[in-house]
Amino acid sequence: MITEHALLSVKPGMEDEFEAAFNKAKSIIGSMPGFQGLTLSRCIENPGTYLLLVECARLDDHTAGFRGSAEYQEWRALLHHFYSPFPTVEHYERVVVLNA
Repeated sequence: MITEHALLSVKPGMEDEFEAAFNKAKSIIGSMPGFQGLTLSRCIENPGTYLLLVECARLDDHTAGFRGSAEYQEWRALLHHFYSPFPTVEHYERVVVLNA
């Protein structure tokens, strides 16, 4: 499994609009092959910053499959205008897991 990590800096005053748009956009990514889950968290200390974690079966499911799809263009139209600056996106493989 691969986890994508993105820190999203949402333009000031657009947080509520971003969250509403994200609620629409989540079904787009959720329908993609290899998608396994996502979490969007809002920073407590800096409410304009969000942490997006997307889990996919394989890196190609996200990078080639999702980003190369027509659905990604819809995702992009819904969300990308909220970011300043545009986020750096990185992908991680699990090394250690500890659950309560």
